[in-house]
Amino acid sequence: MKKYVEKRNGGYYIAGKRVSLDSIVYSYWNGASPEGIQSSFPTLTLEEVYGAIAFYLANREDVDKSIEEGEIEFEKLRQASREKDPAFYEKMERARIEMVVEQ
Repeated sequence: MKKYVEKRNGGYYIAGKRVSLDSIVYSYWNGASPEGIQSSFPTLTLEEVYGAIAFYLANREDVDKSIEEGEIEFEKLRQASREKDPAFYEKMERARIEMVVEQ
């Protein structure tokens, strides 16, 4: 049986690829078809996309937990970055607001 997903570096990835399973799952959650997902990740075959989705559905609890842990870790890193250089983030927010107003 072919292995479509592997666990490495603390997360799930498409076997032999740099594409995270999280990326596929987020697209799946957003209603993308397997063909649409494959076109977004041209290094993957349609078979690999279907295999990744099947793996997710068979291991939903573990994968969802891994995704949640990743989101928590990302938020911690984001907050630490903002605390380290608040002036930069204030400048970026002003620039973002200016762009929205100009549109």
